[in-house]
Amino acid sequence: MAKPDDRSDNVQKLNESIQNTVSNFREGQKYLTEFSEELSSEEKQQIEKKNAKRLNAIDGFREEVKDEQADQQ
Repeated sequence: MAKPDDRSDNVQKLNESIQNTVSNFREGQKYLTEFSEELSSEEKQQIEKKNAKRLNAIDGFREEVKDEQADQQ
């Protein structure tokens, strides 16, 4: 028999994912700032691309939080 879908902690998990992704974004920005003169243009582009993806992920997580909160009410 399948376990029932327990979504009670989804908002908490999503918020943790948001915090982790924000932290990674900030680390990427800090790294770019501190070492920009030493990085190749390719390395800079890779970090910038990752950070753009992180921002998109954060937006997606926030939308999921809204959906989960609406489902719980």
